[in-house]
This record gives sequence, C-alpha cells and structure tokens, in this order.
Amino acid sequence: MNEQPKAMGRDMAVEEMLCFDLYSTHHAVGQVYKPLLAPLGLTYPQYLVMLILWEGDRLTVGAISQRMHLESSTLTPLIKRLETQGLVTRKRDRADERKVRVTLTETGAGMHQAAKHIPDCIMEAFGLPLADLVKLHAVLGTVRAALLKQPIEPQS
Repeated sequence: MNEQPKAMGRDMAVEEMLCFDLYSTHHAVGQVYKPLLAPLGLTYPQYLVMLILWEGDRLTVGAISQRMHLESSTLTPLIKRLETQGLVTRKRDRADERKVRVTLTETGAGMHQAAKHIPDCIMEAFGLPLADLVKLHAVLGTVRAALLKQPIEPQS
C-alpha cells in the first residue's frame, strides 16, 4: 500500500517540510552552478536552454518551454537575452508565422565544448554514488509528474 505522509493537522517546523528540502537544495545546487557558468556568461536557466539547443537546434519557443516546464511568456525574455549575447537567433517559422524558432549561432554552438565538464562537476558535488543519483533522478521525476497533475485553481 502506498501510504501518503500527513501533517496530521499539526504545525510543522520548516526543516521538517519536504518543500523546504527541495527549495534549499535547489538554492545549494544553484550556488554550485554559479562559478561553473560564470566563465560562459550564462545563468542556470540560460544554460538549460542551451543544453536543449545543443541536443537539437532550430526548436520553437513552445518546444523549449514544454521541455523546461515553463510558460512561453517566461521563457521569451530569457531567450531574448541569449540573442543579445549573440548565442542564438530568433525567427518566425516560415510554415507557421505564430511560431518562433530559436537557432544557435556559431558562437552558441561553439560554447558547447566549453560546457561539457559541467555535468560531471555537478554529479561530483552531489556526493552520491551513481546508483543513488539515478534513483534520486527517478524519484524527482515521479514527484514532478504528480505535482504537474495537480489542479492549478486554489482549493477552498
């Protein structure tokens, strides 16, 4: 049986809350990424966009936002900053003017090699054996999927 934890109507200390664990871990991971990304001139969200484009170039903003679980309106300013940095270009799709395609520039594509060491540095910083990292990745994916299924409307 899959028993769900309950606060049982009691007040919980912030340190007991799983959401705080996720939030503070996210912050700690960001602190590890910061010096790794600084030489590239990228923020963590910009790095994620670049990773997606390095996997497959000429994607629509919608396709990138779907992979990142972000609204296009949140992603567009971030992509505009990458364009200002000369790493990507944005152009309307010829087949469908409503879509905007994001393409790596030569500079953006060339940056891929300079960023290849970052995932290994992050995995090392986690301080866990590979098997535990794989399990953690699976658990977090399951949690994310469950959370994305939740209704957006506030419950009364």
